[in-house]
Amino acid sequence: MGEKTVSAIKVASMKSLCCFFSMTTLLFILSWLFVLRSTRSEGISISSTAHDSNSNLFSSINDSSSASGHDDNNNQTVEPSFGNRAILGNSENIEALTTKQMPQKEQEKKGVECSNPGGRVVLKVFMYDLPSDFHFGLLDWKPEEGNNNVWPDITTKPPHYPGGLNLQHSIEYWLTLDILASEQLPSNAKTAVRVRNSSEADVVFVPFFSSLCYNRYSRNSPHEKKSRNKLLQDMLVKYVTAQEEWKRSGGRDHVILAHHPNSMLDARMKLWPGTFILSDFGRYPRNIANVEKDVTAPYKHMIAPYDNDQSTFDSRPTLLYFQGAIYRKDGGHARQELFYLLKHEKDVHFSFGSAQKGGIKKSTKGMRSSKFCLNIAGDTPSSNRLFDAIVSHCVPVIISDEIELPYEDVLDYSEFCIFVRTRDALKKKYLINFIRSIGKDEWTRMWHRLKEVQSFFEFQFPSQESDAVQMIWEAISRKVPFMNLKTNRSRRFFKSLYGQEKGPRSIPVPGEE
Repeated sequence: MGEKTVSAIKVASMKSLCCFFSMTTLLFILSWLFVLRSTRSEGISISSTAHDSNSNLFSSINDSSSASGHDDNNNQTVEPSFGNRAILGNSENIEALTTKQMPQKEQEKKGVECSNPGGRVVLKVFMYDLPSDFHFGLLDWKPEEGNNNVWPDITTKPPHYPGGLNLQHSIEYWLTLDILASEQLPSNAKTAVRVRNSSEADVVFVPFFSSLCYNRYSRNSPHEKKSRNKLLQDMLVKYVTAQEEWKRSGGRDHVILAHHPNSMLDARMKLWPGTFILSDFGRYPRNIANVEKDVTAPYKHMIAPYDNDQSTFDSRPTLLYFQGAIYRKDGGHARQELFYLLKHEKDVHFSFGSAQKGGIKKSTKGMRSSKFCLNIAGDTPSSNRLFDAIVSHCVPVIISDEIELPYEDVLDYSEFCIFVRTRDALKKKYLINFIRSIGKDEWTRMWHRLKEVQSFFEFQFPSQESDAVQMIWEAISRKVPFMNLKTNRSRRFFKSLYGQEKGPRSIPVPGEE
């Protein structure tokens, strides 16, 4: 009996001990869960605070990236995030696709960032009030007597820009009008707005009509030692480099227009830290202009857009079309060789032509009746022929190895253009056999895509959503982070080199230290 009692006591003791250990273990676990939860809440609070402060610090980078490629009116989106391919589609479908692939936390974050979809991010532009001799004065515009304003009143009718070949490099005119319109005209399609305080600006715009100046005034008059073109460039350099805005950044946040390949030949060597708006880089040393620093803008097309185009693969009888100068210098030797390779092909039109004597009318008819249009390098890698082909919905065949294309960081040209290396195109029968191998379905897909992207290459006033003017401003906005990076890096050793009295408001250009 005594043994049974002892055994029962042992069993009870073990049960009590197990219960004790179980309770203490449970309490230990619960206490750790409470501590971890408190720590996580504090971390989230700290992260939110850091995010709020950093959002101000990096606002220019966020603004520039969110500004690109959004169309509020047409519900269309150009998405650079899909492998740098431009995708035009319904924004709701793209939203659903990206949300489905996104983790829950990322979806919540995206929902917060997009809580104000109607808020449009714009590029803030400070524009120098240059004397009218540098811009609209070149169009023979003069302010009214007693009026000291250097800018025309564009609310009625802006000064007329000359026609003909002058128009293909008229980008300077359209951008300047758009900046003026941001103050003078109401519009929902504002990608860039003028600000009067340069410290608030993302970029500084230099409104010199350099291409027009070259076309009109590059030759010396009989009694001039220097042409008006060179004199204005000299005056521009002195004016711009003396400004506080230039000294503050070393010119790295300046936007300078030089679309004609021969414009700004003298000034470019002194203003090179700025961002040039160019047609291509064919006549520039890489240290002066390059695709990382500068912006490639489209030519103003000479052919009118093909509105209400109902053509088909079969209704365009000409397979391959080219009309233009055949014998060119520099990289244009390919034109001559291709002429001899293709001139006897029955469904190929390859002939000499110019804008004079009805040349534009002939090209309009020829491109609209052709399936493919040749764009071959000439004196420079690019020409307005590419953009004439785009608005004619004639699939461009680009034979220009050094060409740089507008907006190519967000637009995939291979969706509506054919690219052929020059050395391949010059092989006997290579090009014509390749073009003949492209079937009706593939051509039709590219034809539809041409109609979709056509608006990206249209210059007009007032500018409209996703036209060439808005697309160029967006391309400039994507350069702002690079401008900021170069400017901030240039300030690293400023105090140790120049002392603190001078301050960070006069940054030297590399090579001038």
